[in-house]
Amino acid sequence: MAMGKGKLSKTFIWILMGLLIVGLAGFGATSLSGTARSVATVGDKEVSTDAYLRTLRTEINAFAAQAGRAVPMSEAQMLGLDRQVLAQLVTARGLDNEAARIGISVGDDVVADQLLQVPSFQGADGSFNREAYSFALRNQGLSESEFEEQLRDDTARTILQSALIAGNTLPNTYIDTLLAYTGETRDFTWARLTGSNLQTGLPEPSDADLQSYYDDNIANYTLPELRDITYAWITPEMLVDTVEVDEDTLRAAYEERFDEFNLPERRLVERLVFSTEDAAADAAARLGDDFTFEALVAERGLALADIDMGDVTRDGLGDAADGVFAAEPGEVVGPLPSSLGPALYRVNAVLDAQSTPFEDARPDLRGELALDRARRVIETLAQTIDDELAAGATLEEIANTTEAELGQIDWYPGADGAIAAYDAFREAAAQLDEGDFPEVMQLGDGGVFAMRLNRIQPPAPQALDEVIDQVRQGWDTREQTAQLMAQAEELAASLVNGNSFEDLGLTPQPETGLGRNAQIADLPAGLLSAVFEMGVGDTRAVAGIGEVILLRLDAITPVDRSDGDIELLAQALRNQASNSIAEDLFRAFATDVQQRAGVEINQPAINAVHALIQ
Repeated sequence: MAMGKGKLSKTFIWILMGLLIVGLAGFGATSLSGTARSVATVGDKEVSTDAYLRTLRTEINAFAAQAGRAVPMSEAQMLGLDRQVLAQLVTARGLDNEAARIGISVGDDVVADQLLQVPSFQGADGSFNREAYSFALRNQGLSESEFEEQLRDDTARTILQSALIAGNTLPNTYIDTLLAYTGETRDFTWARLTGSNLQTGLPEPSDADLQSYYDDNIANYTLPELRDITYAWITPEMLVDTVEVDEDTLRAAYEERFDEFNLPERRLVERLVFSTEDAAADAAARLGDDFTFEALVAERGLALADIDMGDVTRDGLGDAADGVFAAEPGEVVGPLPSSLGPALYRVNAVLDAQSTPFEDARPDLRGELALDRARRVIETLAQTIDDELAAGATLEEIANTTEAELGQIDWYPGADGAIAAYDAFREAAAQLDEGDFPEVMQLGDGGVFAMRLNRIQPPAPQALDEVIDQVRQGWDTREQTAQLMAQAEELAASLVNGNSFEDLGLTPQPETGLGRNAQIADLPAGLLSAVFEMGVGDTRAVAGIGEVILLRLDAITPVDRSDGDIELLAQALRNQASNSIAEDLFRAFATDVQQRAGVEINQPAINAVHALIQ
């Protein structure tokens, strides 16, 4: 079946040629020497060794560019790039074989028209240049006839694929069902039943009751895996009281940070700049009870954050300082000058000058300087500890010979406090194995630690007598929930018979317009699922933990198809479903084509290509 060039759109041609040229360009492919011409055969079509080599190099180079490093063939095989490329080429040649079998082809005029439009084959004047065409193909090891045959196959294959996947649409019922599921809302009323609603008290559990509850919920009373870890650690806080900071250093630090301890009077100010003095004056005159400063800012298309100057000193305000500093909090003054032009200033708060003398600042300065020196001491000490550990010293010996403190912890994921509060320790403890050599590791605050795993205690249940209080509480909660459920089911029947929540002594809580993904705080997780399973007027009891929620469905609101957002969702669902069907059809068709045509793999030829890339 021949097709003229008028049958193929310009867009299709450019896409096809762009992909083809990109696939060929820039990878320095050379023909594979030897007698093997193909790495696979699908029916009457071959996957040539050169095509496999070029495509595999393209994939490897693309991955290398993404990774930012060279990728050897061994890694490419480990990643499955070779299998991916072979599968793609086999699929393509299978479709080529099927297209030839059923007579799909394109004429010479289509091929010629496509060649004329490839920029790489054009001369300086934009017309087709045979020398450029021949040169480009020679660089890729292709003859003109081979390239044109590939182009003819690619075009026929695209026609076949387009016929297969085009026009896959789903019935409206499918989309309507999805929209109804996602867009419908419910109105319902609920009331909470707690222990105060019980008509009788809870019974006293027997020993057998408690034993049974303990056995049924043994996971709740099982200790996690515990890691018995001995550690030696030291932090700046441990050394801070022993570090000496002389008076001269403290005074020098105070002088260096004088402006931090002695702040001048400041104002929290907003500034609205105008282009002219008259514009600023007119704006100021409009301010009053009916027209606020916020309205003036909004009128300019600005937000208050856009004009906020933060806290400013006299020096930061320049010539506007006297006017701004004379204003009261909440007052708008101006026009006053600014570096950007005449402006109105609003004073939001007055910040008094702060003066902290050296004696008052001394404790903070000493603490900061001592911590800094302690960190430097630890840096030196860490090297000493590391050397001693490498020489065979134990953690106990390290604690005896240095300022490090020895500790022990039964660690498990979730343990906290002391050294377990540090992320670095938790991460290291989780990876620690018996026999690991203690080494110095850093804590986030400048401290260091080393540790040793003594043993791992597997998860183990706690004895019943050790957790009897928790077991009793759990049994009471379960019993209370069960009794409330029985009571709620009776109340639900009363609601159906016409009684109101108030008639039953309950406090109703109405909810309207809730979808499936709505969130309602402090209610059981399965409540909304239950609501969407009910019909209008239905009642249901939903169990919580020690409580029960009594429900009545009041109304079902169908999805509003006139809503623009809903229509966008409908189109998105339609496209997604169509694309999914198209992919499934193509996959099934490609598999069937290969099975009918038969696929033969030439592994020695594939190995030769891999050896060449190595």
